[in-house]
Amino acid sequence: MRRAALPVAVAVGAAVLAPGIAAAQGEAAAQGEVYCTPTDPGLAELSGLTVIGETVYAIGDSGADNRVAQLDPSCAVTRWIPNPVDPYDVEDLASVDGRLVLADIGDNDRRRDTVGLVRLDPETGAGDLARLTYPDGAHDAEALLIGGDGRPVIVTKDGAGSGVYTTDVAVADLPTPGPTALRRVAEFVPDDTGTAGGPPLLVGSSLVTGGAVTADGTLAALRTYTDVYLWSVPDGDVAGALGRPADRVVAAPARPQGEAAAFTADGDLLLASELGLDSAAPLPPVDVLRAADIAPDRTSNPAPVADTEEAPAEPTSSILVPLVVAAASVLVIVGVTALLVVRVFRRR
Repeated sequence: MRRAALPVAVAVGAAVLAPGIAAAQGEAAAQGEVYCTPTDPGLAELSGLTVIGETVYAIGDSGADNRVAQLDPSCAVTRWIPNPVDPYDVEDLASVDGRLVLADIGDNDRRRDTVGLVRLDPETGAGDLARLTYPDGAHDAEALLIGGDGRPVIVTKDGAGSGVYTTDVAVADLPTPGPTALRRVAEFVPDDTGTAGGPPLLVGSSLVTGGAVTADGTLAALRTYTDVYLWSVPDGDVAGALGRPADRVVAAPARPQGEAAAFTADGDLLLASELGLDSAAPLPPVDVLRAADIAPDRTSNPAPVADTEEAPAEPTSSILVPLVVAAASVLVIVGVTALLVVRVFRRR
């Protein structure tokens, strides 16, 4: 009887506390609308997106990464651009100064000595490879961002906390073939948001699968299978921005294996997904989150309060509700436990 008291009390308390936790995390409802829907089977493994001007480019990952698709506004493939470098596992796509940058950074078995960036001219098809090395061993990664300072930023796909790596030189200045040393500058740990989506048997909210930066370099995005994290980048230093908490987190539409992200010229964010496990299903649509809906909430990370002798301020309404719910949950647990204890003593 005593053993049963604690599980019952905890279950009751958890049921009451759960809404408070969700409120405290600021969980957002999924946003977005369908931008277009691919139909070309070559995009079943769509893993990377980027936009140059008004043109959208897409690439698949390992096994489908030997060419880049140029898309029209309906997501139809208007041209395939061959990858000039024999790839290992391209996982993301970015662009800078009118050139495509293919992120050959996938490494599921974590055994590669180097990873690489393929710089590709979409008009001529000419390109080259710049190799990179991690300072702390091999990593699997699926996210490449290029900031306003031109430097590449790679974010690894590690469930326990993703590493943020960059170089001291811009993508255009990386030597061929290299390698150039990467530096680890920060760690990013996604929240356990509970947002639906992603492959089965995986905690989709914990794995970083793509990244993007606006054309003017002032807004950066990292995505997981289920959510999008956004940072204001006033100085072009994306690596530095990712070292602080995100300004905003937005739930992405539920898709089977969301891995790609790219900003349009207007600041809207495109999100794309691989087909996933159901090979007979139609290709997932490319979704769009409008710029107005993803603008960073710059009040979410206020400046540190100076150390003073003044008493702390009263809790704001944003945290008061979770605190009240938590207190109520404690009272419920105590009450249920006390009731069960009383019954035990009465039966003795």
